[in-house]
Amino acid sequence: MQCRVISIGNELLIGDTVNTNASWLADLLTEAGIDVTHIYTIGDDLDTMKEILSEALSSTDLIITTGGLGPTHDDITKRAVTEIFDCELVLEDSVLEFIKKVFKKRNIPFSKSNYHQAEVPDCCEVLFNTQGTAPGMWFDRGSVKLAVLPGVPHEMKHLMNEKVMAKVKAINGDTEFRRSYYITTAGIGESTLSDEVIGRLDNILPEGVSVAYLPSPQGTKIRISAYGSSNKEIDERIDLVRNHIKRKAETYIIGEGKDLNLAKAVGELLAERDLSLSVAESCTGGYLANAITDIPGSSRYMMGGLIAYANKVKENQLGVLPDDLNGHGAVSKPVALQMAKGVANNFGADIGVSTTGIAGPGGGTEEKPVGTVWIGFWSRDEHFALKARFTNDRLINKERSAAVALEIVRRSILGIAEMPYGLKKYPA
Repeated sequence: MQCRVISIGNELLIGDTVNTNASWLADLLTEAGIDVTHIYTIGDDLDTMKEILSEALSSTDLIITTGGLGPTHDDITKRAVTEIFDCELVLEDSVLEFIKKVFKKRNIPFSKSNYHQAEVPDCCEVLFNTQGTAPGMWFDRGSVKLAVLPGVPHEMKHLMNEKVMAKVKAINGDTEFRRSYYITTAGIGESTLSDEVIGRLDNILPEGVSVAYLPSPQGTKIRISAYGSSNKEIDERIDLVRNHIKRKAETYIIGEGKDLNLAKAVGELLAERDLSLSVAESCTGGYLANAITDIPGSSRYMMGGLIAYANKVKENQLGVLPDDLNGHGAVSKPVALQMAKGVANNFGADIGVSTTGIAGPGGGTEEKPVGTVWIGFWSRDEHFALKARFTNDRLINKERSAAVALEIVRRSILGIAEMPYGLKKYPA
């Protein structure tokens, strides 16, 4: 089965909204063995919408549209579909009743435009949307199927998972099996991991298997994708490559699974070892604590954190010596060391980590350019700091600082002497 995805909305074209729906849909459909051949992003223009839809209807098996189903004048997806299929809009009573209940519960006045959201083409099957006010629609045009879905991500995902995928799988069947397996690494760059650690994979890749490296500020995911005539055949093909990669990159692998990230992996280690953590942040401004507490159950190991942005806070709350702040500056080894130890002592944690740096885009000097970061670590067994130099981008510097801090914790717990990205350890 081949599929085309059509994302609708001027906000996507001008950059007001990032089109995350398309990437999520492509991933979901690919995993289900469906080839996504085209992804369109179009504006709220009726003629363009009809042109793209008409062309897709004559060229593919499945079409999924997202967006253009709201109550305002620029939401014209239903109009485009009714004109293409030569059908009429009719009132769907169950949808109208649901929308009125939602508005009443939220104490919002019900307007005429909201009434129109309960209208659907009389040639479709309504996909009832319990997560919002715009229903989805399913059109069966013989050899071509069309799913018209709202653009709000959580509503679209709900309808895809609960309604659309069951229909698609029933049509597509199990003529071919396809699956991807993910290995997550941290503390090493993508090119170094690929070229120097794992090396070329051409001579060991079985038929129907491909490998991709997916870098991010947290680390690099390795995706092993495989096709086969059965799940057993896929498992055997994936395992051959998976075991090879694990042997080569063992030190850098934090775990396996698509949804695993560094904060989750570190949290699992802390919980397993019954260890607690606290964080003192300057340049990351709470980003590190947020990453840790984004993980459900993090209260088992996360004691607390302090955003010590001003030097007075570093002095008064963390015990950083004024002479070190004046003599070395806030972005320095002594300050990072004292911040890590101070926050661990203040919160009664087994481990304390700290970040202090120049996030940018301004504030850098020749001696300490933008992107210079010191990261401190303290435990009963170790007390050290690392100096890193990242980028000129403020957000990336915050993300990478947090990632290195977490990876230091992981390696220290596991007794791995080598520091992430080959950074030098400066003992207290």
